[in-house]
Amino acid sequence: MPDILFPLSVMCLVILSMMLILRRWSQPYLVAYILAGLMLGPQVTGIFEEPAAIEMLGQIGVLLLMFFLGMEIEIPDNRSLLTQPLIAQTIKTVLSAGAAMLAGYVLDWGIGNRILFGVLLLFNSTAVVTDMLRRNGELNSTMGMIVLNMLLLQDVLAGPVFAAMQVGAGHEIEWVRLTFSLGCCGLLFLLLSSIRNRRLFQWQAVRGLEEDHDLQVFLGVFVCLGFALLASGTGLPASLGSFGAGLYLGRTRGFHWLGDTLRPFRVFFVALFFVSVGLRLDPHYIGGHWPVVAALTFGVLVINSLLSAFVFRLMGYRWMEAFHTGALLSQTGEFGLIACSIAFEAGIVPGSFYKTCVAVTGLALLLSTGWVSVLHRFIYRGDIGKITIENV
Repeated sequence: MPDILFPLSVMCLVILSMMLILRRWSQPYLVAYILAGLMLGPQVTGIFEEPAAIEMLGQIGVLLLMFFLGMEIEIPDNRSLLTQPLIAQTIKTVLSAGAAMLAGYVLDWGIGNRILFGVLLLFNSTAVVTDMLRRNGELNSTMGMIVLNMLLLQDVLAGPVFAAMQVGAGHEIEWVRLTFSLGCCGLLFLLLSSIRNRRLFQWQAVRGLEEDHDLQVFLGVFVCLGFALLASGTGLPASLGSFGAGLYLGRTRGFHWLGDTLRPFRVFFVALFFVSVGLRLDPHYIGGHWPVVAALTFGVLVINSLLSAFVFRLMGYRWMEAFHTGALLSQTGEFGLIACSIAFEAGIVPGSFYKTCVAVTGLALLLSTGWVSVLHRFIYRGDIGKITIENV
């Protein structure tokens, strides 16, 4: 037990100390989680010599985050709020690929490096963006719904993108698995459609569960993990399955108590996920290659901000609103770390570029909240309070 309790106790103490400092500056606690992981990792203090266990617990945190997000989010009746994200994400995907090819040409990268950099530009962090939307009170606004649906489309794209990366490395396509993944995506869209049209099937067997809290907890967790396992087995992100479970249970009579009760567990496990991001960072490698790492991190933040802003400007939003959204979507996401591992293990990129991309992904997540504050100061001329985006 001491081998387990000591590092966890130190981790909580470090996080708590940083949170008290960040609270005085009105900064999100995400920074505390990543910095704690960096400080406690094997490259610095060595408190966590085997980060694998923390990373596994962190993945559970992402599942719970998406599960509760599905329970809380309001599904709009307006069809345009479902079609606009599809158009926006399609344009952003094309622009991300073009930007990666251009950067690779300028920097004289090989095709593998260009592909991985394009994937990093494609995905954003659902955990970071939803937290900022919630802090700004925009989660259920028009802009918030479009951004959130774009993030969900990115989750759907993860399976085909990772499969394409493996095919590019010489692996064969698993057609059965790909077919099942497309089927799961279709089921998710049917679920969204049934919720939007108020035709959701109510599970009669759960009637009368309002007072049976123990049964609610285990049934809810089973559905969450079961849907996640189903999605993972078909090649889709497990978080997409837990989101679908949250969508359904959040609108099923008898589960309203569940969301408020399990929220503290979500906070803890999500914190562990970002601690695991910090554990992946190698300060010695970053220090030895800081010009390249700093340039690429800054490049990711700038390129993602500009591409996203350009997409929303094309959709008819004002430049101020477009740049606000571009700031929210400036970072690369959790799937970027998975893409780095796949690319390295498949031999698509060399080890040096793999370490560089892992560092860029972690630093982009760490610096994204500060980047948003800087852009807000420029856009809103010092007014970085609560920002309300008007409906279009």
